[in-house]
Amino acid sequence: MDVPSTCGQGLAAHSVLPAKLGGLTAAVANVLETHAKALDLEDENAKQEHVVYQRLVEAHRQVATQLLATGREMAGYRDLPMGRHDPNLMASPEVAEIFEKFVQAEQELLALLQEWVEQDQTMLRDMGRME
Repeated sequence: MDVPSTCGQGLAAHSVLPAKLGGLTAAVANVLETHAKALDLEDENAKQEHVVYQRLVEAHRQVATQLLATGREMAGYRDLPMGRHDPNLMASPEVAEIFEKFVQAEQELLALLQEWVEQDQTMLRDMGRME
């Protein structure tokens, strides 16, 4: 990935994050919705589970919609004119610490997704969907 030279280019370059998270969140909603269809609503526990899943499907869809919209908005700022920045603030320990926490959060998300992908690929193999 090329290093952006303006903040607008940086926003556009990072717009993929909310867009991908939105896509993943929408996919979770689809998985939950499909799972809910398998519930036997004659069973009381299944009825409770169904209510919970329906609520979570709606919540995931709302979050996905917002993330996708945010990603599109960020991408649209590619040509945002570069504003003047306070170089002292940009070089401050506070800014470095905040960015360090951001990178740590990225690393934690990457590790979590790698773990889940391995588990989910195993489930797909068990379903006969992967070799």
